[in-house]
Amino acid sequence: MAKTKKKNPKKKPIAKAGSAGRTGAKTAGGGSRRGHSGLVFGRGPNPVRVAAILRGLDQAYPEANCELKHENAFQLLISTILSAQCTDVVVNQVTEHLFPKYPDAKALAYAHPAEIEKEIRRTGFFRNKTKSIIGASKKIVEEFHGEVPSTMEELLTLPGVARKTANVVLGTAFGIASGVVVDTHVQRLSTRLDLTKNTDPKKIEQDLMQIIPQDKWVIFSHQLIWHGRRVCFARKPKCLECNLERLCYSKDKTN
Repeated sequence: MAKTKKKNPKKKPIAKAGSAGRTGAKTAGGGSRRGHSGLVFGRGPNPVRVAAILRGLDQAYPEANCELKHENAFQLLISTILSAQCTDVVVNQVTEHLFPKYPDAKALAYAHPAEIEKEIRRTGFFRNKTKSIIGASKKIVEEFHGEVPSTMEELLTLPGVARKTANVVLGTAFGIASGVVVDTHVQRLSTRLDLTKNTDPKKIEQDLMQIIPQDKWVIFSHQLIWHGRRVCFARKPKCLECNLERLCYSKDKTN
């Protein structure tokens, strides 16, 4: 007698990441899932998720700007060189006394190095920074008629100036979106928000330039820096206060 095959019970469909079929899941407009933050918008730098991140930053920091105090492009250039491995707070305290004594490129170009070292000592690496700011000032005076150049190519010829410094000056002083400033905050947050898999600042910048609209490059950097200083700390980030929490699935999130 032939055996009859038992019919398998119908299998329940498996809910996909980002679908509303998960227990406790919310719709895309309703926030996050417990333990699955960010899945509503998918993973990685997809356009929907990036747009949501940009909206969140705009809501939190609509007036974000450079926190280095300056009155012109030259002062911003010097402050940015001094800010390497140093906080903006300390740089602002140092330049409060430095700029009245050395108000322009000519004054700094021919200053005595020992005097400048004494003025900027608190910013760290003061000997190398002295060489950079004096060297950059001399080149500005002798080759650019005392004016800070406004192109990436020319800025990169100045001693002590790499892409990050050039992007700061171009974006903040001249309103030119030449790239994305990648400092330690931007590097950390870009990784936490899964906008890049790279760790090298140059590669991170290229990744961000591919996914962030060019008209947002300047303010996006300022917004991430503000967010990193106010909420998304390197240690113990304030995730409960973060309006990007539903978009973030970083392993070092806190409760």
